[in-house]
Parts: sequence; structure tokens; C-alpha cells
Amino acid sequence: MQLTKWDPFKEMEDVFDRYTRALDWPRRSSQQMMATGDWAPRVDISETEKEFMIKAEIPEVKKEDVSVTVDNGVLTIRGERKQEKEEKNKKFHRVERYFGTFMRSFTLPDNVDETKIEATFKDGMLNLHVPKSAEAKPKAIDVKIK
Repeated sequence: MQLTKWDPFKEMEDVFDRYTRALDWPRRSSQQMMATGDWAPRVDISETEKEFMIKAEIPEVKKEDVSVTVDNGVLTIRGERKQEKEEKNKKFHRVERYFGTFMRSFTLPDNVDETKIEATFKDGMLNLHVPKSAEAKPKAIDVKIK
């Protein structure tokens, strides 16, 4: 399964964004924020003989606020974690969790059946089962030596 290519400049940009957010400086343009999201959930990707499994950690996000799409071989997870509203007589001393929109995209390999992807959501975990297609499974071939 091909994963998103690591980009050190993007990582530096993310660190700078967190720093400017902590200082409450103005953020990037809204169009660019929509393309990348405010934060990205952590994921685990595993593989068995029959499928790929993607587990995304998105605590305190409602199932209705998450969408999973597949377009041209790219699986995308989008959603939003809403920030708590300030209440009277409640003062926050520290807020370290990220809020706002998020997006993660993964390029799917050629040997998956995009029409049979299944998703479950429970206790803040999004579990995606991406089955491999039957015709793309490698077959053992005996080659005769002459």
C-alpha cells in the first residue's frame, strides 16, 4: 500500500502553524486551510492476506461529522472536531487538543476492491476494511527449467 510521501518542509510548516496558533497570530488563508485541514488524526495501517485495515483515532468526534470517500484510487477521511463553548463560571487554564477540520488521504494500491470498503465507528475509532480484489492476488507459477 502506498502511503503519503514524507515532506520535511510540510512538517516544518505544521510546526510553525502550531506555534502561530499558540500565539494567536493570524492563520493562513481559509482556502489553504480547507485543503489541508486544521489537524490530522493519527492512523495505523495494517495488511492481511485478504485486506488492508486503517484505524483512525478521532476522539470526541461524532459519526455524523466524519466522511470517507474514494476518488481515483485515493481514500480520504474528512471531518471536524467542534470546540467546547465557553460556559459561565468555567475558565480554561490550558487547551492542548486540536479542534476544527481534519483530512487524511491515502493512495490505494491497484489490488483493492474500492466498491467493498467497509467502515465502522465506535468509541472514537474509525475502522476501515479495504478488501483486496480476488483477481489481483499473486499466483504461484512453476517455471520449467530447460
